[in-house]
Amino acid sequence: MKFGVVVFPGSNCDHDCYHGVKEVLRQPVQFIWHGSRTLPAVDCLILPGGFSYGDYLRTGAIARFAEIMDQVREHAQSGKPVIGICNGFQILLEAGLLPGAMLRNRNLNFICKYVLLKVESTRSPFIRYIPKDKLLRIPVAHGEGNYYCDAETLSQLRANRQILFRYCDSQGAVTDAANPNGSVDNIAGICNAQGNVVGMMPHPERCMETAMGSADGLELFRSLLQSAQSLVSG
Repeated sequence: MKFGVVVFPGSNCDHDCYHGVKEVLRQPVQFIWHGSRTLPAVDCLILPGGFSYGDYLRTGAIARFAEIMDQVREHAQSGKPVIGICNGFQILLEAGLLPGAMLRNRNLNFICKYVLLKVESTRSPFIRYIPKDKLLRIPVAHGEGNYYCDAETLSQLRANRQILFRYCDSQGAVTDAANPNGSVDNIAGICNAQGNVVGMMPHPERCMETAMGSADGLELFRSLLQSAQSLVSG
């Protein structure tokens, strides 16, 4: 499977994603500049974390107008996988590829620490082969990760099983105390109605090797590869 990592001015997790895919997952990967008007032949797009365009106006608000975003939109609409991590999630929200919006963390502070996520759905190929209710230890690093949507959208997300991850405690309980940023319904990650576009605030690319304190992030990308192999063999 060929991966493309979109690079915006201010991206700072692009090399982390590149390293994880090439050196750990052992898959071909290339950087894609935000000003590109054409998309190379890749199967999966990664929108990495960072501070695209300095996060001026609000996170992701300028990046949504980048030249490459038309190609990202077409890639997503064709059913191919896209994952937005942290700032990448914010960009997908601003671009309308995922529902909802991001607010400042409820404590108004930047948060950088490991958290626990509970797998809530296997709707997306990124988690199709991760057991439901499994707990993943993955770090967060954000100042605006407080996911918000209105009651109607939340009801749709629940009904369509689009909520992929919720913040939880060590027992798997989804509690307010386990919610690091105030996100509605403890949401840490969602997908679109088709399941191919994923947005999540935690950073799986930062925990794909045990030397980082956890290798749980690797499970998402292994699930994606297994999903792709199943399609080919099927």
